[in-house]
Amino acid sequence: MTNDLKDSFSGAGAGTGAGPGPGTGGDAPPAPAALAAKVRTLAPSMTRSMQRVAEAVAGDPAGCAALTVTGLAELTGTSEATVVRTARLLGYPGYRDLRLALAGLAAQQESGRAPAVTADIAVDDPIADVVTKLAHDEQQTLADTAAALDTVQLGAAVAALAGARRVDIYGVGASGLVAQDLAQKLLRIGLVAHAHSDPHLAVTNAVQLRSGDVAIAISHSGSTGDIIEPLRVAFDHGATTVAITGRPDGPVSQYADHILTTSTARESELRPAAMSSRTSQLLVVDCLFIGVMQRTYESAAPALAASYEALAHRHSPRTR
Repeated sequence: MTNDLKDSFSGAGAGTGAGPGPGTGGDAPPAPAALAAKVRTLAPSMTRSMQRVAEAVAGDPAGCAALTVTGLAELTGTSEATVVRTARLLGYPGYRDLRLALAGLAAQQESGRAPAVTADIAVDDPIADVVTKLAHDEQQTLADTAAALDTVQLGAAVAALAGARRVDIYGVGASGLVAQDLAQKLLRIGLVAHAHSDPHLAVTNAVQLRSGDVAIAISHSGSTGDIIEPLRVAFDHGATTVAITGRPDGPVSQYADHILTTSTARESELRPAAMSSRTSQLLVVDCLFIGVMQRTYESAAPALAASYEALAHRHSPRTR
């Protein structure tokens, strides 16, 4: 079989083989601008051989775009099947579609729009360098999350929240702080929302959910048992379930009707995953809140105004 025929064959399949979540199944392939974000998000959950392919295409899109499937397999020391599986995991029907995206990404980089990559923060970095590096990483995390976020899944989650009788949100650690942020936002526009960080209370509350309710699990790893268990219970009781996670192929996705993928930023000794994941989670939370606010504006606006008025005296200087 010639290389051209192999390329044609590898581009004929559909699906990603990555399980549920954005960018899989019959969804349109991600745009070139989203490719690098997709690689950064999914690479940690790939096999080592697939990581080599993903790192190669992200590191040298122009060079890889010029290679056949056989050429890229040889370059990365993998097999043609691994190259095709990696392309599908990244959201492309086959390698031919990935090559087109690589060519587009290379063109964008040549135009000067690709951001420079900064080094990790060192123990002896001046504070000014720390600020610069953190700001760059935060911007990259937000850009990656926005590029990879499935707006169809987001819209469905917003619709479910807007009509929900009750919303339960599960999160522990840094994700628990994000859960609290979403709960207080929804409460201020008149929704009944509760954040649960205690796994026992989360499960006992999940038992009370039913059709018309919404349960949201926030887990960067997608494998936190204290978050998966209440989401499973909510799912079994008929609630609409949403997962906000950096691992769309993780266990939490088994019990999620809608999956919202966050960016997996680079982790370093001085910047643990909890810091970078919280940034992307907060962006998704804000998107959900604004979407619900738009859909329920007639009731949400007066509720928000009333909450501002109720708290106004606490922000004014006290008079004697």
